[in-house]
Amino acid sequence: MNFIIEAFKPACHVSVTFADAKHRKQAALKKENGKTEMIPLFRSQDNIIGTVSVEPVPGKKVEHKGIKVELLGQIEMYSDRGNFYDFTSLVRELDIPGEIYEKKDFPFEFSSVEMPYETYSGINVRLRYVLKVTITRGYPGSIVQFQDFVVRNYSPSPSINNSIKMEVGIEDCLHIEFEYNKSKYHLKDVIIGKIYFLLVRIKMKNMDLEIRRRESTGSGTSTHVETETLAKYELMDGAPVRGESIPIRLFLSPYELTPTYRNTNNKFSVKYYLNLVLVDEEDRRYFKQQEITIYRLAESSEQAEAL
Repeated sequence: MNFIIEAFKPACHVSVTFADAKHRKQAALKKENGKTEMIPLFRSQDNIIGTVSVEPVPGKKVEHKGIKVELLGQIEMYSDRGNFYDFTSLVRELDIPGEIYEKKDFPFEFSSVEMPYETYSGINVRLRYVLKVTITRGYPGSIVQFQDFVVRNYSPSPSINNSIKMEVGIEDCLHIEFEYNKSKYHLKDVIIGKIYFLLVRIKMKNMDLEIRRRESTGSGTSTHVETETLAKYELMDGAPVRGESIPIRLFLSPYELTPTYRNTNNKFSVKYYLNLVLVDEEDRRYFKQQEITIYRLAESSEQAEAL
């Protein structure tokens, strides 16, 4: 029995370390088991340099037909879990066929890697970047090790950022005008606006402003859409009167937002909406929704904008 157990134990320990791991920023990544880990953070065009270490189990050797490391950018639909679409695939051969008797380090480098999309984990889809180490063997099978890393890309402040002005109403009953200071916001921005009541002949009970995220996967007749309400901000509790103005000031930083992703590799999109909800005394609900654009601003730019 012990012989059988020993036969299925891995012949070696494989690890991946990044050359600048001690100084590189890290970001939280939610794993498949629901736990969150801190993972090295990169951006597009970064150099990804590190070392693969292979350490045989004491008293054993590792016979192999070659060792390689791949850098993969992958999209996985949860409806087709386990099948990955590779949009980035680079490979470095680390060792020719042979035998390893003691710990051996293999340096690798991927220079100026094009990583156009951000790491994303949604309701029905995820986009990930991994380093995949493969020690090719015959019997009892190849050894494969994965190392995740996170990619985030930054955008400059938009040169044009128009305000949003809209009207909503029910003829001869309700007429509201609302205004948001801009249509594009960075992840730590503040939504500032006003709501004007021009006509009120309905007894209103309360009014909320919601931030909604809409994730679309697939295309055509196979498109699947999921909508989440990420934030709910009470604007008013009680009945407004004609001529009343209610200010809006909603901070985005407390919420787990991502940038807007439009048709990522023809696989999925993520969009954000401001949803104004009015409820009357008979619990009838009135909605007005407006799309906004969310982008990731570099930290230095955020600080300059705050000043």
